[in-house]
Amino acid sequence: MPDRGYRLQGEGFVLRPWRSDDLESLLRHANDADVSRGLRDRFPYPYTREDGEAFLAGRVLAPGTLNLAIEIGGQACGSIGAQPGVAERGHTAELGYWLGRACWGRGLMTGVVDLFAPWVMDELRLFRLQAGVVDFNLGSARVLEKNGFQEEGVERCAIYKCGVLHDLRRFARVRTRLP
Repeated sequence: MPDRGYRLQGEGFVLRPWRSDDLESLLRHANDADVSRGLRDRFPYPYTREDGEAFLAGRVLAPGTLNLAIEIGGQACGSIGAQPGVAERGHTAELGYWLGRACWGRGLMTGVVDLFAPWVMDELRLFRLQAGVVDFNLGSARVLEKNGFQEEGVERCAIYKCGVLHDLRRFARVRTRLP
């Protein structure tokens, strides 16, 4: 998705496009096994300089993904994005996010999702925003629940990560009309 100059101001954070000068901050926050363990394999651990350069150059996420940096105190400390579906699922997008461990436990991600979810649903004209949460990630499930996402079910044995099978919990926020 082209950079349209998005900038959303939240309580203690800013959501804005990623920039090439975010590389050092990205590496500092992304190179953490506890951050990557609940994410897709395209977010590796260790997270190398080459991984960060590929991400910032737009070679990691699927085309059309709207992805913003979570800036806290002038540093990109995480990311949030939505990957739109195609064809008959074009009214739906998959939500994904992560936050560096230094920022955990302060309720920041709840505020980030609170700002981003309604905005991206309007921006992409979505009826459905969904997210998958690996079974052990109780904090992420709670963030979604606090933001009006409802748990719809569990995909059993859906994720195989680091030699272990995990269930994937499915959450969604829906609406039946566009604004």
